[in-house]
Amino acid sequence: QVQLVESGGGSVQAGGSLRLSCVSSGSIPSPYSMAWFRQAPGKEREGVATIRSDTSTIYADSVKGRFTVSKDIAKKTLYLEMNSLKPEDTAMYYCAAICVAYVSGRCREPKYWGQGTQVTVSS
Repeated sequence: QVQLVESGGGSVQAGGSLRLSCVSSGSIPSPYSMAWFRQAPGKEREGVATIRSDTSTIYADSVKGRFTVSKDIAKKTLYLEMNSLKPEDTAMYYCAAICVAYVSGRCREPKYWGQGTQVTVSS
């Protein structure tokens, strides 16, 4: 079984930055893909950033140029560096692992989910 635990969420003002982390544990076949999703109140969950097994990355248009996804294999940790945050980035952010389906290169259906970490951006 795989467990994913996110941290790093919080409240910031518009224009600020946050770095989310996701530590994985358990048996994950390597190499593997991981992703960050987010869900705002009343909206569908959306894929924000994907890092594939070959380490290539792809982002949602709404975060391109502002967010950076990376992973440290030795630490089994996935990161999401978020800069120039906007109020519309406010959401619960979820870490996900082992994508089994993609849409436009972004993870659509992962096998494992974390519990989420809240990000709130005030104007």
